[in-house]
Amino acid sequence: MVSYIFRRILATMPVMAIVALFVFSLLYIAPGDPAAVIAGDQASPADVERIRQALGLNRPFLVQFGSWVWRILHGDLGTSIFTNLPVGSLIAQRIEPTLSLMVITLVLTLLIAVPLGVVAAWKAGTWLDRTIMAFAVFGFSLPVFVVGYVLAYVFALHLEWLPVQGYTPLAEGFWPWLVNLILPAVALGCVYIALIARITRAAMLEVLQQDYIRTARAKGLGQNSILFVHALKNAAVPIVTVIGIGIALLIGGAVVTESVFAIPGLGRLTIDAILRRDYPVIQGIVLLFSFLYVLVNLMVDVTYTLVDPRIRY
Repeated sequence: MVSYIFRRILATMPVMAIVALFVFSLLYIAPGDPAAVIAGDQASPADVERIRQALGLNRPFLVQFGSWVWRILHGDLGTSIFTNLPVGSLIAQRIEPTLSLMVITLVLTLLIAVPLGVVAAWKAGTWLDRTIMAFAVFGFSLPVFVVGYVLAYVFALHLEWLPVQGYTPLAEGFWPWLVNLILPAVALGCVYIALIARITRAAMLEVLQQDYIRTARAKGLGQNSILFVHALKNAAVPIVTVIGIGIALLIGGAVVTESVFAIPGLGRLTIDAILRRDYPVIQGIVLLFSFLYVLVNLMVDVTYTLVDPRIRY
C-alpha cells in the first residue's frame, strides 16, 4: 500500500508540472499585451512599461516560467497587482468559506444521493424508482444559479427561515456558520446529488443481479444487510469514481454559488480578479484548485484499494 501511494504521488508530479505551465501561460493566452490590458485604456506608455518590468514580461518566456515556479516552490504565489498584497494572503483570507461550502455540500450529497440510488435500484421499475430518477434528471438539468435564486426567494425572502446571503466564520459559532451555508449547499449539491444517485442506481442494479446476492437472500439475510453491506460494498468503485469526478463540479459551482449568495470565498475572489485582469491572483487560484483536484484523484485511487482488495496496481 505504501509503495503504491508513493508511486501515485510520483505520477502526479508530471501532471502538476503541465498544469503549472498552462496556468502560467494564461498571461500570454489572453488577447492583447498583458501589461497594456492590466494598465487600462488611460495608462501612459511609461505606466505600461512599469507594469511590464514589474511582472518581468520583458524577459524570455522560459526564464519567466522558471522564476515563477521557483517562487511557488518557496511558497510565494506572487503579489496582487491591484491590492499590492501577497496572493497567498488573499487566498488564506478567503479559503475558509469555500472549503466550508464544499465540505457541507459533499456531506449533504452523500447522505442523500447514495441512499436514493440504493432505494431506486431496490425498487427498480416501480413508481418510487421513476420518481427518484425524474428528480435526478430534473436536478441535473437545472443550472446552479437558477436553483440558488429560487431557494433564496422561497426560503429566505418569502418564508424568512434562512439568511439570504453572507457568511459567518466557524469561530463565531457552529449554528450561525451552518445556517448561512444551508441554502448555498443545497443549491450547489442538486447537480451533484442527481449525478451520484444515477450512478449509484446503475451500479447497484448490476450488483443485485449477481449470484452471491441471490445466495444471501436464500440464506435469509435481511434486506438492509443485503443492500448496504453486500451490494453497496461491491458497487462502491464506480460510486467512488463519480464522487471524485464530481469534485470538479463543486469547484466550478462554488464560483457561481458564492456570487449568488454573496459568500466572500475563493469564487468571489476569482471573479473579482478576472474582472480586474489581476493575473497573479488568477494564476494562484487556478493553481490551487488544480492541486486540490489532483489530490482528490489521488485519494480516489487509494480508496479503490480499500473498497476492493482485488484492485492492485
